[in-house]
Order: sequence, then C-alpha cells, then structure tokens
Amino acid sequence: MTLKPDHILDATGLYCPEPVMLLHNRIRDIAVGETLQVLATDPSTERDIPKFCHFLGHELLQQDQFDGNYRYLLRKQASG
Repeated sequence: MTLKPDHILDATGLYCPEPVMLLHNRIRDIAVGETLQVLATDPSTERDIPKFCHFLGHELLQQDQFDGNYRYLLRKQASG
C-alpha cells in the first residue's frame, strides 16, 4: 500500500550533505502528522535519512530504491 504524501522534496542530483540539509529545513515547515516524500539519487541517503528520522524522532514510513533512485516517506512527529 502506497500512501499519498502531503509534501514532496525533490533532492535528485544533489549529494551529501545537501539532501539532509534540505530535509531538515523542509520538515520544519510542515505540520505535525503530515507526510513528506523525499526523492534522491545520492546513495548516502540510505544511511543519512533513517539516521535523521531516528535522531529527531520522525517516523520513516517507507524506504525504497529503484534504478539508482531513492524514495523515502516520513511522518513528522512532535518535537520532544
């Protein structure tokens, strides 16, 4: 089952640390409970985005990779 994201962040063509920096800025601007889909082509996002979610307490709902493209779906959680 694929959820329709509330917001999309296209970070394709960008390399570490840019995708996570953009994610950090963008997630700040959305409401708690909303979802954000991140599209990326940098393989380091496979490590960086799950760590970002774990460290900041956001929920990583989906993570997949296809033909060098990476897709993540996050749900913003209230900051503690």
